[in-house]
Amino acid sequence: MSITVTPRAPWSGVVPAGHTLTITDLDGNQAVDTLFYGADDHTIRYSAQTTIAAQGNIFLGTGSVIRDQESRPMMTIVSDEVGRHDTIGGACSQESNTLRYGHHTKHQHACVENFLIEGSRHGLGKRDLVGNVNFYMHVPVDADGTLGIVDGLSAPGRKIVLRAEIDALVLISNCPQINNPCNGFDPSAVSLAVSETAELIA
Repeated sequence: MSITVTPRAPWSGVVPAGHTLTITDLDGNQAVDTLFYGADDHTIRYSAQTTIAAQGNIFLGTGSVIRDQESRPMMTIVSDEVGRHDTIGGACSQESNTLRYGHHTKHQHACVENFLIEGSRHGLGKRDLVGNVNFYMHVPVDADGTLGIVDGLSAPGRKIVLRAEIDALVLISNCPQINNPCNGFDPSAVSLAVSETAELIA
């Protein structure tokens, strides 16, 4: 079963253990902000810190294991046609848009709002939001520690495949950002595919 997530929109679904979630960047250069929780226990949640520490790398690619706050595996990237995904750039918000791009952007919809809207369907609130993965987003780190947000490394049709190691609730914000190059200044659709036994929430 597969669905298309329209530009700027959120999505959530449960991916049972042993099943895979395939994310396809349909037009290229689209950032896909993603959070992971235990499907039956939402206090189990993705931790950027333990994930980075366990693999000794701030970037994700084939073989990377998405870990929870106790360093237990949640998802494993089993296939990746891009090779580099961000763990430290965070999710855009109305507040960060104002700080980075000016007060005139405050009204713009952002990933934090997507996460709050979609998370509320599962009893999650603002206190439950943690640092997220930014699939397809290219955030280089300079020698002096400066972060950049630049054009992505993806291209139309490139895929990443994740295998669930637990029953995982996945929240996605198909990023609405138009102020930096992470979406080519023009957000586009992505495709999600989960095996038929997975619960999809449109």
